[in-house]
Amino acid sequence: MNFLAHIYLSNENEQIKIGNFIADSIKGNKYTHLPEEVQKGIKLHREIDQFTDTHKTVRKSKRRLHERYNHYDGVIIDILYDHYLAKNWQFYSDIPLKIYTQNFYLLLKRNYDILPDNIKKLMPYMIQDDWLYNYSNLTGIEKVLQGMNRRTKNKSQMHLAIEDLKTHYDALEKDFENFFQDLITFTNTKLKEL
Repeated sequence: MNFLAHIYLSNENEQIKIGNFIADSIKGNKYTHLPEEVQKGIKLHREIDQFTDTHKTVRKSKRRLHERYNHYDGVIIDILYDHYLAKNWQFYSDIPLKIYTQNFYLLLKRNYDILPDNIKKLMPYMIQDDWLYNYSNLTGIEKVLQGMNRRTKNKSQMHLAIEDLKTHYDALEKDFENFFQDLITFTNTKLKEL
């Protein structure tokens, strides 16, 4: 899953949200200096990723893209699934998406000192362009895919995935709905275990 899903799946625990958000920037166990709840968020992120990568519905979604994108198919599906979460946000949260995302940006600012350097560099762009909110529309997703393609020096061709999203829109949305309920159940169980 991508940023929005990881944040959402942290429930309302702010420190777990921070950990879940920064986890991809933390290598191995280089997080023991962080507050305990942030550490739980990092562990939760890794559990979510493992569950996602092995889920049969996610694999089905990835197969739709694999021929064109090879090993980038999973990254693309993570981004596209965040689109469906944002687009259908009202079914998952009572807090409007715009307010939810603005609150998260404020949370990042309050916890700036513990953020990894690459997150500190990314944060101003994320906030200025309101990435999390703009996942809800195709223009926002297209910008994300273009940015990811640039990060891979055009090797991934991820910018083309907007075409695949449009082609498989309903099928991918159904995949997301089927998968995400399983993921919510899994995450709620993991949160209790951590």
